[in-house]
Amino acid sequence: MAVEGESGGTGAVSDATGTRKRTFPDLKGGTNNSKSAEAMVKGVSRESFQWGLAAGMHSGLTYGLTEVRGTHDWKNSAVAGAVTGAALALTSDNASHEQIVQCAITGAALSAAANVLSDIF
Repeated sequence: MAVEGESGGTGAVSDATGTRKRTFPDLKGGTNNSKSAEAMVKGVSRESFQWGLAAGMHSGLTYGLTEVRGTHDWKNSAVAGAVTGAALALTSDNASHEQIVQCAITGAALSAAANVLSDIF
């Protein structure tokens, strides 16, 4: 016979022989688990889309600017990073003006820094 809660809420139960077993109450199956699994899949899908969008946009913009300007420098990377950062901010649920500007500045700074550092090393 198992008695739950005997171990002070650690998830362990004791049977008739006194041996302790570890249980996982969140893995028993039911509607809560299916809803949480569905939410997890949706969250992972959304993040995958966002990172795929960011990588594709940044690569495409960097290549396009290089072809148009005839040179590959930190300016191309900064512009591509700014546009990509703004686009990434627009995919969030509550995209405010401040958040879009902040993501654009952060994207430009990171991209330009990566370009400069890649030339050094």
